[in-house]
Parts: sequence; structure tokens; C-alpha cells
Amino acid sequence: MNPFQKNESKETLFSPVSIEEVPPRPPSPPKKPSPTICGSNYPLSIAFIVVNEFCERFSYYGMKAVLILYFLYFLHWNEDTSTSIYHAFSSLCYFTPILGAAIADSWLGKFKVLSLIGLSLIALGTGGIKPCVAAFGGDQFEEKHAEERTRYFSVFYLSINAGSLISTFITPMLRGDVQCFGEDCYALAFGVPGLLMVIALVVFAMGSKIYNKPPPEGNIVAQVFKCIWFAISNRFKNRSGDIPKRQHWLDWAAEKYPKQLIMDVKALTRVLFLYIPLPMFWALLDQQGSRWTLQAIRMNRNLGFFVLQPDQMQVLNPLLVLIFIPLFDFVIYRLVSKCGINFSSLRKMAVGMILACLAFAVAAAVEIKINEMAPAQSGPQEVFLQVLNLADDEVKVTVVGNENNSLLIESIKSFQKTPYYSKLHLKTKSQDFHFHLKYHNLSLYTEHSVQEKNWYSLVIREDGNSISSMMVKDTESKTTNGMTTVRFVNTLHKDVNISLNTDTSLNVGEDYGVSAYRTVQRGEYPAVHCRTEDKNFSLNLGLLDFGAAYLFVITNNTNQGLQAWKIEDIPANKMSIAWQLPQYALVTAGEVMFSVTGLEFSYSQAPSSMKSVLQAAWLLTIAVGNIIVLVVAQFSGLVQWAEFILFSCLLLVICLIFSIMGYYYVPVKTEDMRGPADKHIPHIQGNMIKLETKKTKL
Repeated sequence: MNPFQKNESKETLFSPVSIEEVPPRPPSPPKKPSPTICGSNYPLSIAFIVVNEFCERFSYYGMKAVLILYFLYFLHWNEDTSTSIYHAFSSLCYFTPILGAAIADSWLGKFKVLSLIGLSLIALGTGGIKPCVAAFGGDQFEEKHAEERTRYFSVFYLSINAGSLISTFITPMLRGDVQCFGEDCYALAFGVPGLLMVIALVVFAMGSKIYNKPPPEGNIVAQVFKCIWFAISNRFKNRSGDIPKRQHWLDWAAEKYPKQLIMDVKALTRVLFLYIPLPMFWALLDQQGSRWTLQAIRMNRNLGFFVLQPDQMQVLNPLLVLIFIPLFDFVIYRLVSKCGINFSSLRKMAVGMILACLAFAVAAAVEIKINEMAPAQSGPQEVFLQVLNLADDEVKVTVVGNENNSLLIESIKSFQKTPYYSKLHLKTKSQDFHFHLKYHNLSLYTEHSVQEKNWYSLVIREDGNSISSMMVKDTESKTTNGMTTVRFVNTLHKDVNISLNTDTSLNVGEDYGVSAYRTVQRGEYPAVHCRTEDKNFSLNLGLLDFGAAYLFVITNNTNQGLQAWKIEDIPANKMSIAWQLPQYALVTAGEVMFSVTGLEFSYSQAPSSMKSVLQAAWLLTIAVGNIIVLVVAQFSGLVQWAEFILFSCLLLVICLIFSIMGYYYVPVKTEDMRGPADKHIPHIQGNMIKLETKKTKL
């Protein structure tokens, strides 16, 4: 039969062409209109998603706000270990979104990841939530309500910062202002965010029946990696000089992958190349919750009208973000534009890096000032010694070394407060010191052993008509954790029980018994309840300030009765925590210019099919930045101010490299992202190309 017979028509139906072999989908049933909020164009399901995000962010940031102090005070890890574990956790929270995005796209879909995985565990849950929740909210809107969808993202971002702002202010108060078993109440500080997480799960599940749940449409992240791998492997297989070269190395994937996917991956790789320097910025930004909080505990947190917890300073970041975003968008950027300056996105990001450099330079200056106000630390073959004269008259003290040389000569009046410790040098790591004491007409010789890198108090006491002495080891460092500590010397002939608060009490032995150091809350202690076996009394300890260590000598004065002689072994923190405000302002301004602008630029330069890959890569740069902090904290061995300078200088170098990369980067216009031949390709949904059915006469 002749197929070209005249006047005979055939109807040719073109079947859908699939990029990969997938079974055809059954036709979707007609959609029911979604309920809206008060008759507006906003779907009711949005309310559940926004409330869920607020609770989830409250839980995450609230838990993270007290995490570094939990490691330091409750688990008794040192500062470097606490910092390393803190940033290892943060890094995990930004690595897992890649896994979460892959599972959401290819298996469960966004709704199931949020409800089953995202709200189960904090670290893995964050990975399930981050890549899904924002996009899932956008899925609730129809295309004709694009303006409402844009406003939704503003409300969504507001809920994130509101949750962060409230939690970073309240959770430290739950930790520090509430006592559990005589210590900071970490159980409550972690329990409340945990409860908010349960509320988030309940609220999110309540909207299950009204959500628009798009089915998973394939893992674009996996497709990108497969395309890149095939292009590289195919290029190496065809290394012969007889094979003509191709314009771009990704063109070697043309044998297997469609042209549009290759063009999208090309656009993606151009943006990802600019991502290479970005982790260093996050390495600085994320230290607000670790190194900067550790700095805050060594500062005076009394602002006069309010006493801050050290981890509450982090509240400045979300607060300043909410202030700076409209300030930069509506004031600063517009003024720069009116001055005729082309303030491009890449230039904004570079300025953001410079601001972060300045923030860490300021942090280093603050750290140096704190160290200057703190007493010197004892080094190898060094000790610090103070003399406390509890006798009723002046005592002359001479410290004699092994070679009969006088190391210290000092006359101490009765109950005289010595303003400083004296530094003594040792011949070995441990050494015996000989003390010559002159009291009235008596001369006494005694010997005490000391070890290097320690602080000691030589306590001279009455012993009948004579005197005797004892050596007491003091706290080792004045800046260990910034807490307030007290100890007591009991000169009475009976044991004394001292109740510092409802949960904290200690016993001090009779006849110059010395208690251990006990940590207390900063504040006024005008009447501390004490008792002996036959008497109750109270002692006025006065103000116990931040970072100080106090020694109280309980005496029985004939005229004034029982009282406590107060000595400040370690001076209180002098530098106000308000000096951290400039570094927080600088780093937050840098964050607004870098983070917000960076996401906007990235999205404008990448094709729509690559948005999820770009989001995963952006979060990956944050994870790598936290790993950088972990490595430096564990292996640098630098003092804190030098570490701040190191980070500042590293980011400055990275900023220079990024500026050079940005100078040679040619921005891509949206209309140029698709090739000329692809502009006539019908709508692509998932990985299926829908071709119209046409009647063709043959």
C-alpha cells in the first residue's frame, strides 16, 4: 500500500518523550479549591507552616544558645573542646540538608520529610526541615497568586527571626535565673525548646488534610552529579587528537543527556565556582555562639538597668537583622545608587566580608583589653603568693629561697587586705620555701612546699601567745569561666554550716578550717544564714560580682560579734559586655550584605531547575565554614586574641580572591539562560516533555 496516496489523511499522535525511562503517570483528578485565610488569596495551610517554622526555629536557636555553656560548665570540657563540638554539631546541621533534599525530591516528598524525619532529631531533623519547609510553603500558592507568595516568604523569614530573637533571649534566662539541684537549670533550658518542637509537630500535622502536596519529581541533585561525571569520564575516554574538541567540557555529556540539562549545569557551575571562597565568611559568622559567648563570660554583664546572661548577647544578631534589612534596602542602597555608584551584588558581598573582618578585629581588641585587666597568669617555674595576717598585730614576713636569698620581704598588718599577689620564681617545678615570721618579740621559721603555675595564700593565725601559718592553694586562674566563686576560713572553735541559697550549703571545719570553692550566682548577699551546733546567725557578704573569687574569714569580734572579713582573691570582671556591641553590629551588617545578597544573586544567575541544587550548595558552604573553626580550635594553639586576628586576616585574603573572581565574572541575564532552540520547547514538567497532539496530513 502506497503511504503517499493522494487525498488520504492520517492522524499522527506524538507520545511524550522522556529523558529517562519512567512509567507514565495516571491523569490527576481535578483539584478542589484550598481554604483561604479570611477570604484572601492566602491558603489556610500557610498558617500551619509559619507557626511550625516559628516553633522549630525557637527550638533550634534556643537549644544552640546555651549549648556552649552546657559543654563548658555542665560537662566540664575546656574551651577548645567545647568550641569544636559546637561547630561539629553546626556543621552536621548544614550537611544533612543535602540528604534531606535528596530524600524529599526522590522518595518521600516535602511533607513526609518534614513530619517524619525533620521533627524527630535536632541535627538530622534540621537537615530534613531546611531544604523543604520554605519551598513547601511556596507550593501552597497557585501561579496566579505570585504576589501573595512573595509576601509569604517575607512573613516566613520574619517567623524565623522572631523565633530566634525570642528563644535566644528567653532560653539563657531559663538556664541562668532558675536553679536545678543547686546549679544552672540546663534541663529546663533544653526542655522548653523540646516542648516547642512537639508543638511544631502537632501544629504541622493539624494541617495535613489541607496541604497541597506535590509528588516527588526526581532528584535533580543526582542528575547534576551524573551529568558532570559522565562528561568528565567521556572526555577522558576520547583523548585522541583525531577527535574534534568541544566548546565546553560539559558538552561531552551530550551523548547521554539533553541539551537543556547541560546548559543548566553550565550555568550552575559558573555560580558554584564563586562559592569556593564563601566558607571562610561562615567560619567567622558562626562564632557568635561559641568564641564570642566565651568572651562574654569574662566581661561585666551588669548594664545597670538589666543583668545579661553571657549567652543572651546572641539576641543582638536577629534583632539587628530585622533592623538592618529595611535600613539597607530602603536607605543605604538607595543613597549609594543616587550617588551614581554601581553597587552590584558581588560588590555587596565583598563589602560584607570586609565588615566581618573588621568585626573580628574589634573582637581581638576587646579580648586584648580583657587580658590586660585580668591578673597575669603564672608560667613555668612560677607561683603567685599572698599573705593573710589573721593575728591581732603586725607580722613581718620574709621568704627565703634555697640559697638563703630573700625572695620577698613584707610587713602585713592585722587583717590587712593585700592588693596583689607577689610572683616568686622557682628553681624546679616544685620547691620548698622557708618563711621567717617576726611577731612582737618572737621569730619563727616555717617551711611550705609549692608547685609551679599555682596561686597560694599564706595564712598566719594566732596560736596562743604565738602564731603559726598554713599554706592554702587558691584557684588557678582568674578567667577560667567567668563565674563567681566563694570559700570560707572558719576561725571559730566550732564547725559552721553556711547556706548560700536554698540548694547550696557547705560545712567549714573548726579552728581555721578552709572550705573548697563554691560557685554562686552574681548578686547581693546581705544576710547569709549560718549555724553552729548551738547558735544561728547571719553574715553580710555584700555584692558578689561577675568573675570574682572571694575569701571570707569568719571571726568573732568582741565589739561587733560574728562577722565575715572579705578578701577579693580574684578581681571582678571590669570590662562591660556593652563593648561587644560594635562587633555584633559589624558582623550582622556583613551578614545582611553577604547572605541576603548572595542568595539573591545566586538565584538570579542559576536556572530554575537548579534552585534546589544551589540551596544545597549554599548550605554546604556553611557546613565547611564550621569545619574550619573546628580545625583551628583544635590545632592552632593560639591565644584567643591571636585566633581572632588569624580569622580576620584569612577572610581579608579570601575577600581579595573573591573580588578578583567577581571582577572577571560576567552576569547572565534571565532571558539568556535558555538557548534559542529551547525557547520553542513546550512546557517541561518533571522529566517529561509534553508535546502537543497535532493532526498532520501526509
